[in-house]
Amino acid sequence: MVSVRLPDGSKREFENPVTVAQVAASIGSGLAKAAVVGRVDGKLVDTSYLIDKDVDLSIVTDRDADGVDVIRHSTAHLLAYAVKELFPDAQVTIGPVIENGFYYVVSYKRPFTPEDLVAIEKRMTELARKNEPVSRRVVSRDEAVSYFKGLGEDYKAELVEAIPQDQEVSLYTSGGFTDLCRGPHVPNNGKLKVFKLMRVAGAYWRGDSKNEMLQRIYGTAWAKKEDQDAYLKMLEEAEKRDHRRLGRQLDLFHFQDEAPGLIFWHAKGWTIWQQVEQYMRKVYQDNGYNEVKAPQILDRSLWEKSGHWENYKENMFTTESENRIYAVKPMNCPGHVQIYRSSLHSYRELPLRYGEFGQCHRNEPSGSLHGMMRVRGFTQDDGHIFCTEDQILGECVAFTELLKKVYADFGFTDIIYKVATRPEKRVGSDEIWDKAEKALIESLERSGAPYEISPGDGAFYGPKIEYTLKDAIGRMWQCGTIQVDFSMPNRLGAEYVAEDNTRKVPVMIHRAILGSLERFIGILIENHAGAMPMWLAPVHAVVMNISDAQADYATSVAQMLKNAGFRVESDLRNEKINYKIREHSVNKIPYMLVVGDKEKGANTVAVRARGNQNLGVMGVDALIARMQDEVNSRK
Repeated sequence: MVSVRLPDGSKREFENPVTVAQVAASIGSGLAKAAVVGRVDGKLVDTSYLIDKDVDLSIVTDRDADGVDVIRHSTAHLLAYAVKELFPDAQVTIGPVIENGFYYVVSYKRPFTPEDLVAIEKRMTELARKNEPVSRRVVSRDEAVSYFKGLGEDYKAELVEAIPQDQEVSLYTSGGFTDLCRGPHVPNNGKLKVFKLMRVAGAYWRGDSKNEMLQRIYGTAWAKKEDQDAYLKMLEEAEKRDHRRLGRQLDLFHFQDEAPGLIFWHAKGWTIWQQVEQYMRKVYQDNGYNEVKAPQILDRSLWEKSGHWENYKENMFTTESENRIYAVKPMNCPGHVQIYRSSLHSYRELPLRYGEFGQCHRNEPSGSLHGMMRVRGFTQDDGHIFCTEDQILGECVAFTELLKKVYADFGFTDIIYKVATRPEKRVGSDEIWDKAEKALIESLERSGAPYEISPGDGAFYGPKIEYTLKDAIGRMWQCGTIQVDFSMPNRLGAEYVAEDNTRKVPVMIHRAILGSLERFIGILIENHAGAMPMWLAPVHAVVMNISDAQADYATSVAQMLKNAGFRVESDLRNEKINYKIREHSVNKIPYMLVVGDKEKGANTVAVRARGNQNLGVMGVDALIARMQDEVNSRK
């Protein structure tokens, strides 16, 4: 007898071994038809998987996130199938799932064109309509190598050769196409109904620039057409909001080849930066942080002690002077430890909180650079808290509450919390990792914050909470982090005098709310489509005259607003007023103030707010009060 326990706690018993599909059919024909894969004792398996012992089983459908991921993975293989049918001499390599879709890397003698993508997608649709079953078979590694070499699939053969010789290999076949894959996959290609190919990009084989440049075909796939339509609409809106385009349009910043991954800030963009930095500086001051500044380059020996040289060297820029090797700091932590240990501290001083707007540089691959979202030089709103073990929980709880308030002030209230646990490559004992992970989890539970676990995604020196916010069009951005670190302070010789007069090593809490200021400003620009909230806007108002007769009055109004603390420009050009209004509307100025003879005579202004709102005529004092309220409220 085989006993199968279902998610509701009920059990089904079978006299003989049974497949996942058969169990689903025994529950109901509707579930059998909807089944994508099964989850047996927590592991995803094909519906053809044979259950020959007592297990826990859940049937995964396209309503489940795992089911959608399997659909995307299978669609990647369907793409490879279509490519081989249309371009038989192409070689296919790997095709993983990515966020909202998939890609497949292909080797072909010429670049694929947009017309090729249309043809491939059409062939994918034709193949899916055949509803061919997807079957799995297991072979030896050597048999798989011989099979793919016989097909002329050299890349596949190379992948298989990297597998240990005594390990079996699974192959999936649909129609005339067989691919290497761990699986699982949909039971038949008829389940692949909603997909679209998006673009082609270059990709070095195995990510190594010394290897051949291949082609990565990207696509998206969904369970329902309405979900894909919503996603494509979001992408269209995201294109309009692209911070790189808006940066040029609004004269905020630019990039150029002579400084890859680095930003040239223009005056208006730097004004936004200053507002963000000064706001965060006030957060430091109001929450017990001492603002500090550590050196930009530090000797290699310090990075060796901290563990960065061993674990992070490939991402660090280095320089030499007088036979000494230095690294440009990729993070601020070791510098803050040096500030801490420059004097002896008592337990009475703890927790001791340091904050720094620390400029960091990381040697990111050129192919991964993406505007302000992925750069080589950035500034963190970085902070480190030195505390006792007993203080960890309270500091973590307080930080989460502070982070929520800061995000709300910037207009973000939807936050996702993830606890990233110990990675395979790490420093420190399992005992201290247990303590650190437990403290982070308990802090979220005390804050009432729902959380997910991200196994293995912690930093090499400690686990972390990742705080991800959702923007105006539903995209997710991971920004804030807090990490509990028992190792680095010990490695770098940080101590405090305990209550019993012994020397002890403090715990070091690494924390950032915005993360990279550059990236966060990019997120703000896209979230607000360039129409920054009043308190962040580089220009609050533009005063425009209708004719030269009001030029002096327009200038005086602008000066009154400047005296009240606003960022104001005057537009006294000899242009039609509608032309001026259109131009400043495109530049997303919050307030456009028009003065003609009537306004000059009455000491008033005609007020237009962003979004084509005509607010009528106001006295300057009333306008100042309105604008001040909007700045103070951070709406």
